Amino acid sequence: MSQLSLRLSSQFRDWFKGLPKAAADALPVRLGASGFSRTPSQPQRVHGFDQPLLWVTVTLLAWGLVMVYSASIAMPDNPRFAKYDHNFFLVRHAAFLCVAFVAALISFQIPMGTWERWAPWLFIASLLLLVAVLIPGVGRVVYGARRWLPLGIMNFQPSELAKFAVVIYASDYMVRKMEVKENFLRAVLPMAVAVAVIGVLLLAEPDMGAFMVIAVIAMGILFLGGVNARVFFLISTILLTAFTLMIALSDWRRERIFAYLDPWSEKHALGKGYQLSHSLIAIGRGEIFGVGLGGSIEKLSWLPEAHTDFLLAVIGEEFGLVGVVCVIGLFFWLIRRIMHIGRQAIALDRLFAGLVAQGVGLWMGFQTFINMGVNLGALPTKGLTLPLMSFGGSAILWNLVALAVVLRVDFENRQLMHGVRV
Repeated sequence: MSQLSLRLSSQFRDWFKGLPKAAADALPVRLGASGFSRTPSQPQRVHGFDQPLLWVTVTLLAWGLVMVYSASIAMPDNPRFAKYDHNFFLVRHAAFLCVAFVAALISFQIPMGTWERWAPWLFIASLLLLVAVLIPGVGRVVYGARRWLPLGIMNFQPSELAKFAVVIYASDYMVRKMEVKENFLRAVLPMAVAVAVIGVLLLAEPDMGAFMVIAVIAMGILFLGGVNARVFFLISTILLTAFTLMIALSDWRRERIFAYLDPWSEKHALGKGYQLSHSLIAIGRGEIFGVGLGGSIEKLSWLPEAHTDFLLAVIGEEFGLVGVVCVIGLFFWLIRRIMHIGRQAIALDRLFAGLVAQGVGLWMGFQTFINMGVNLGALPTKGLTLPLMSFGGSAILWNLVALAVVLRVDFENRQLMHGVRV
């Protein structure tokens, strides 16, 4: 037995004789203090949140800042904006981005459990502000619509807060009503009444576009929360009927539909169809590769609201079809990632967080779809900005807060998957 032991030890010594000390690490077993392999494994760095989502957001914000400057640089040549400097909208938009960035950083620090507790109060606050904006002397009237609260350094638009509040409140509502989600009277009707109250306040401004977005957010969250398909189609039918009646009973809304159907007619070309016709001219001039950054003709006081609602038309003119496709691709990727984060949260049994993320995805996706459809002549003209890109303090602020909350959802998902208690 001792001879066998000596032979084995001698053989082991021969194997490693003349080899560097680290050679023993090649064996798949631990020898003394040696590791399992020649090259010790390095722990992979786990990012705290979805960094590609962050960088796509930054790309859209940066491109939007450039395009706001390009679209607004000639506006002081118009007598209406003669008191403004050529850099006025650029400086304002950059300031809005800074304020929104700080608000997003603060929002990211707030746990989703806290947002869930705040949901009813946030919804009530949005209702109070929607009421306040309708009070004469309090709300500011622009182009016949009373939608803004003047705050000195900026005009605050309560409808943007209402979109975010509905995302949070509807998600919390579905979590609370999960056991009775098949019951129309107990699960759906109270939420429908809440949305109807917001709708009445928004239509009084008037702001039908914001009401459409809020209705789609609420309906989408109810559907994603598991509401019965028959109930969902019933809600859809009621909403479509309501919007049809709003258009049929309003002369100026009806005229806008007729102008959309034939924007080039003699009656509409200089009236309700003016914005759409010049948007189509701008996109047509861009062709495939565009006329170059800064080379737009339509932004020279021809296309109204070029820096807000019709920013995509200026992008189409200056960057062509390639630019428009790039914008569409960036938004598609952004919304796809947001929805994926929501599904991941639901898979981890975090229903509220998952519904919030998917609600933000619905908000961004539907508003982007409407704005792009209007610019391309596929949908009637509506006063909805392009998220993250168009000029507007309130919109940028709440867009970034909403995306910060989505990143918080992803951050908590990753913590949970790595065994950290959320």
